Amino acid sequence: MSYLTQKTIKKTVSFSGVALHSGINVNLEINPASPNYGIVFKRVDIKENNLVYPNFANVTSTSLNTTIENEFGIRVSTIEHLMGALFCLGIDNALIEIDNEEVPILDGSAKIFIDKIISAGIETSEYPIKIIKINKEINYSESDRYINIKPSTLSLDIDFEIKYKNSVIGNQRNKFKIYEDDLTDVYNSRTFCLYEDIEMIKKNGLAKGGSLENAVVVKNKEVLNPGGLRNEKEFVNHKILDCIGDLYTAGYRIVASINCSQGGHYLTNQLLRKVFSNKENFSILEIKEKNLPHSLINKRFLRSIA
Repeated sequence: MSYLTQKTIKKTVSFSGVALHSGINVNLEINPASPNYGIVFKRVDIKENNLVYPNFANVTSTSLNTTIENEFGIRVSTIEHLMGALFCLGIDNALIEIDNEEVPILDGSAKIFIDKIISAGIETSEYPIKIIKINKEINYSESDRYINIKPSTLSLDIDFEIKYKNSVIGNQRNKFKIYEDDLTDVYNSRTFCLYEDIEMIKKNGLAKGGSLENAVVVKNKEVLNPGGLRNEKEFVNHKILDCIGDLYTAGYRIVASINCSQGGHYLTNQLLRKVFSNKENFSILEIKEKNLPHSLINKRFLRSIA
């Protein structure tokens, strides 16, 4: 198979589960799609005007998740883990049918999405992929939180740090070459929160479906989940997963180097808005050469889908 041509899933895969914030049971299907279709969400519980495109300009909320909305007010929320899975599996085209407004949280990571998509298989086409190449360094910051993107050569490097007063989470930093490194710890890392924040989060109408089955909860110096953490940097690794998923709202996979401190959905979205506000900041390239020394999808998964 060629790694530089557009890909979709070979057959439909289905997921069912509770939505993290609404608490509603949701059914979702990822369906094959033709070349140049892109990633599209379809609200099958609504008959008209039900297509929602995961584009940074359509993001209407970044409060503890990424929510997209079309011009008719139809929305889909908590898209970031699924988008992260599609990004690094190299899925360019897919129709995602969902029967409510929030993607099911499953286990709180991207693991189940990754495993089922790999089991379904990847279908390649003869159409070349497109990538976004960053041409200029761009920064976005608020107080001591910042995100920076700058040019890179056929790579997507993410260097991410978090800083928490809680001693279990503390200050964590990790970095990955997204198209080259083993990302198992990134995909397996679950969303997390502090126990003392749960009441406030629920007062804001969020996390109605949250539990120890789909989120890591930290209370004082203890992880409340049976079995503890999946990896020693699970907290920052989950933030990297979120970042990857949010970056895919650019429309194509990105070639760049990213450095982020204490970021999240909001900072990533603001960075993309700033990048795409000026055409000199980026280039969209159609990759036709078959001998480029890079896959633009993660090498670990190539062995699974080849």
